[in-house]
Amino acid sequence: MSNDDLYNKIATSLQAAYDQSAMDRNRGEKNFWKLAERKAFYDLCHVEGKARLLEVGAGTGQDSQFFREQGLRVTAIDLSPVMVQFCQARGLDAFVMNVLDMQFENNSFDAVFSLNCLLHIPNAQLGKALHNIARVLTGGGLFWLAVYAGADSEGIHEQDWHEPKRFFALRSKQTMERYLQEEFQILASKEISGKRSNSWDALIFVCRKRF
Repeated sequence: MSNDDLYNKIATSLQAAYDQSAMDRNRGEKNFWKLAERKAFYDLCHVEGKARLLEVGAGTGQDSQFFREQGLRVTAIDLSPVMVQFCQARGLDAFVMNVLDMQFENNSFDAVFSLNCLLHIPNAQLGKALHNIARVLTGGGLFWLAVYAGADSEGIHEQDWHEPKRFFALRSKQTMERYLQEEFQILASKEISGKRSNSWDALIFVCRKRF
């Protein structure tokens, strides 16, 4: 199976899983660390005069709505049509779109925000996903990324509560840095323990596209 065929299979399964869980996710509350880190990224965007933000893997649009309420021009994308319907119901410009095939021109955005999305991209195509994100960013644009952390591994998470069960690519901090540094300068990174996040350990990176 080719890399493209593998990801298409994964994406189809993810779409079905998130379509089914969209209602529950829309009602859920975010962990405090996600709210704090989101606010910190907005503050950085504000200080640097970033006006156009893309959220990759927007879910039901809670984060995109926050950024729009702060005055940013926001575009949201997600694999799940049901998730995108929730985004649109919030009045967001939202589209069903794959990060590996984004239909945006080069240099379209000043900032990109992605929370627990790229962990569904296999290692074989993570470089392509990051290149596409860099492509749509302006020179010097900001990229905020959060992913679950773990020993380097990828596959279906058998204990997943979603149906169908989702594919995860877990990466160490060092592995994630190696991929990011192909396209970005890492400005800051942070590790959030599962004990604090009520979930898995998480990695947060604030990056800048190289000019």
